[in-house]
Amino acid sequence: MDNTDILVEQTDNKSIPQHVAIIMDGNGRWAQLQGKGRVAGHKAGVESVRQVVATARKSNVKALTLFAFSSENWQRPAKEVSVLMDLFMYVLTKEVKRLHKHNIRFQVVGDLSRFSDKLQKNIAKSEQLTADNTGLVLSIAANYGGRWDIAQAAKKLASDVKQGTMSLDDINEETLNEHTCLANLPTLDLLIRTGGDYRISNFLLWQAAYAELYFTDTLWPDFNEVQFLEAMSCFDHRERRFGKTGEQARNDKI
Repeated sequence: MDNTDILVEQTDNKSIPQHVAIIMDGNGRWAQLQGKGRVAGHKAGVESVRQVVATARKSNVKALTLFAFSSENWQRPAKEVSVLMDLFMYVLTKEVKRLHKHNIRFQVVGDLSRFSDKLQKNIAKSEQLTADNTGLVLSIAANYGGRWDIAQAAKKLASDVKQGTMSLDDINEETLNEHTCLANLPTLDLLIRTGGDYRISNFLLWQAAYAELYFTDTLWPDFNEVQFLEAMSCFDHRERRFGKTGEQARNDKI
């Protein structure tokens, strides 16, 4: 039994979030503190991804969504963007095989049209390879923005109304949700942001409506299984009321 297994055992009989999302922030600052270029921080962050995915799987989390590249990140220096694309390609060609071995289903959500044809083909190949897996669903949000997600869902609904396949009265929260990127996953329970900032930066705006938020000063390359389990332990101690009184929420658990 490794250290991760021992730590995971400590979460037994606790409330485990079914869907966890993470804003992986702090790679550049971590690299600067090490006296290295920002690129080194992104490369170091890959190990944190491995640890978090492994811990989520062992903890019986159903879905894990990682914010890898926002629609605003194209504004970063060209060299940094190029390295991020290379890392993405590496994950698709190397790491996905490991995910498949552990019965993890892999998917990429976001506007993929801006990526190269080669990258889009590798994304499709990776998703196809793991499509029938029944374990943890790992979603990578790439060229993703929460406002874009809501807008594209609204556009699809408008198209359905225009084509006569649904009426205007059929549009509600449920039908809009069905057209968002993560509609096939459990409701988002826990949203984690590393790196010390206290905002969600246009990530999962629709899905985070009732998610518990957890912020930590830990920079992403230093975020490991211990910090991840601490976040889930914090989630276990939150009282989730969903608009009800505390007494009503507690009675629902009985």
